Amino acid sequence: MKTLNGLELHRSHISRTLPWNHINPIIHHKPKITNGNHRVRTYWRLNAEAKGFNRAPAKAEDAAKESKIRRKNEAGEGDEIPEVVQKRIISRILSFVGVPLAVGIVLLKGLGAAKQQSWWDVPYWLPVLTTLLTFGASTLGIAYGALSSSWDANREGSLFGFEEAEKNWVEIWKEEDDA
Repeated sequence: MKTLNGLELHRSHISRTLPWNHINPIIHHKPKITNGNHRVRTYWRLNAEAKGFNRAPAKAEDAAKESKIRRKNEAGEGDEIPEVVQKRIISRILSFVGVPLAVGIVLLKGLGAAKQQSWWDVPYWLPVLTTLLTFGASTLGIAYGALSSSWDANREGSLFGFEEAEKNWVEIWKEEDDA
């Protein structure tokens, strides 16, 4: 027990100064000269000029675009997605994510069982490759599920949705250019 007490670090060995300049990067230090005595005072001010907050448009064209978008949103045009389309998008996302994910899990379990039962000497790279392909495909299924569904409430769309994905891809970039 005496050896453990001997290892204890006393406060006299700890320096009070920090090895780095202790300035918060969000708070900026600004010098200020007071009245006429030329004594420099310092004060700290928060930087509240981050991009996206209280930013004025650079050009009159940008201001016109922003006001057009604001009027369109206030009038209720554009941002409303019908409930039928929402359910269609969600079901497609779940199917395009769930199927590759389930296949990946089944393949991993099957390859593990084959290795454990000594049916097949599975190479180490094969489970890695199947995991990469199936789980990667399920990750891409999120985006493809949303793109491949028909965004028209009156039209159902095809099983895999190649035509809808092609049409919706163009629609997304067209809206980006128009806005």
